[in-house]
Amino acid sequence: MGVWFDIKRTVWLALPIIIGNLAGMGMNFVDTVMAGRLGAVSLGAIAIGGAVWSAVFLFALGVMMAVPPAVSHLDGAARYREAGAVTRQGGWLALSLALLIWVSIRHCAPLLAMLEVDAHITPIALQYLRALSWGAPGVCLLLALRYFSEGVGRTAPTMWLGFMGVALNVPANYILMYGKLGFPALGAVGCGWATALIYWLQLLALLGWIAWRKDYFRYAVLERFEWPRWQALRELLQVGLPVGGMIFVEGSLFVGAALLIGSLGHVPIAAHQIAINFSALCFMVPLGLAGAITVRVGNALGRGEPKAARLAGQVGIGLTLITQSVAAAMMLLLPGWIVGWYTHDAEVIPLAISLLMIAALFQFPDGIQAAAGGALRGYKDTRIPMLYTVIAYWCAGMPLGWWLTFRMEWGAAGMWTGMIAGLSIAAVLLGARFMRTSRRLAELAG
Repeated sequence: MGVWFDIKRTVWLALPIIIGNLAGMGMNFVDTVMAGRLGAVSLGAIAIGGAVWSAVFLFALGVMMAVPPAVSHLDGAARYREAGAVTRQGGWLALSLALLIWVSIRHCAPLLAMLEVDAHITPIALQYLRALSWGAPGVCLLLALRYFSEGVGRTAPTMWLGFMGVALNVPANYILMYGKLGFPALGAVGCGWATALIYWLQLLALLGWIAWRKDYFRYAVLERFEWPRWQALRELLQVGLPVGGMIFVEGSLFVGAALLIGSLGHVPIAAHQIAINFSALCFMVPLGLAGAITVRVGNALGRGEPKAARLAGQVGIGLTLITQSVAAAMMLLLPGWIVGWYTHDAEVIPLAISLLMIAALFQFPDGIQAAAGGALRGYKDTRIPMLYTVIAYWCAGMPLGWWLTFRMEWGAAGMWTGMIAGLSIAAVLLGARFMRTSRRLAELAG
């Protein structure tokens, strides 16, 4: 075993996650494209509604990221049934987070009013969010089972679930947005109902897969019911809450940017939605690699091999740099073609192209911070990384973006410049911590 083995193993684990993430993100792409055909106001409502949903959902997603390192450590130590028990407790954690999401996004009207979001956008965005809220329990439980599967090295279900989501999203959107098969035409709000329904269908599909496949039997995840156990939940929260905080802080940088740009009018927010949507689509690649890095590092540490864990993290970061080079090249060389997929609005197109070219600049720091964060999760090192992200995104990135946007009057480009600064600082801090942590443990092992 060596570098080439780690490359192949990481790619083998990451590829289904990447494909699944891209397919899952394709749901948002489809929503954006189909809403764009309804006009800039509908596109802006999806942007604002999606930003608010992301603010709370990303926190929940981050907390649930405690499941893969916990499961991968136990799997590496051949403690299979304990991994299944942890997953059952993860289900209780998921339900608690779902309640938080449901309440939060159904009571966010004061937030939009405070931020002075365009009055034409606000009512549609609120209706979209209320529809989407009914999918919260489904998607949180889906995360618990998905992260269990990824944690034990079975990543293919993530890919198939992503394909399932995209395949269902197009007809569901078409029926509910445009009022087909006897349904009323709900416009952009139909996207929310369609997405909520698909989350529940994906959960049922994954439950069936885990119950049916023999390679999951030794974990006995669905063997019995058990009530919440505080000790197990506390251990998950010790890792997951800082990760949730870290993901929330990073996500809230983008959410805050969207909400502040929304105050500039429907054209800037529509252009921002196009650029950020395509950037997020590209980010699914390093995010998938980060998931694989977490599993590889956690599994190596569970086997008692810290040198292998360090190598797994280094290989993952190297692979991320390669993928981000491709993403940046696409944004720099083909911005007009990319924007053309989203809109034909003559006002929106030039601004969206300029933002997309700025987005090319943050592909590298964004990829590095994701990969380094994934490696640190494998070490269950999450508290200091959370502090780093607060410093990077909210002490540096957001203030700079606000100043450039509103004081220097750079418009949307100012906020994007602030995002680049925040991501760059996070990349340096998280990358350096991974190198220090992994080197120290490898040296202690001799």
